[in-house]
Amino acid sequence: MIELSREEFEELVSEALDTVPPELTELMDNVVVLVEDDAPEPGLLGLYHGVPLTERGDWYAGVLPDHISIYRKEILAICDSVDDVVEEVRITVVHEIAHHFGISDEWLHRHGY
Repeated sequence: MIELSREEFEELVSEALDTVPPELTELMDNVVVLVEDDAPEPGLLGLYHGVPLTERGDWYAGVLPDHISIYRKEILAICDSVDDVVEEVRITVVHEIAHHFGISDEWLHRHGY
């Protein structure tokens, strides 16, 4: 298991967010990305909580922001190097942002996310 402080890990998440093309980040609406230490279940690296953009209708107003959780300890536990952590954080961030856009797990797994 790799050891990284919460601050170092949060910086990796921020760097991963910076790699998302601006034309996509501009479309992200009412969503925040959070680093959490512990996952609600073993093996879960990230989780999107909310209503995907593709499912929002006229009823969608005045709601709390959706949030994307990135689980620090789970990612660190599966990585053998800092480079592995960087790559896994990037993949996990992209994967969860894709859910915000309504992209399914099946599609993401077929395409390496």
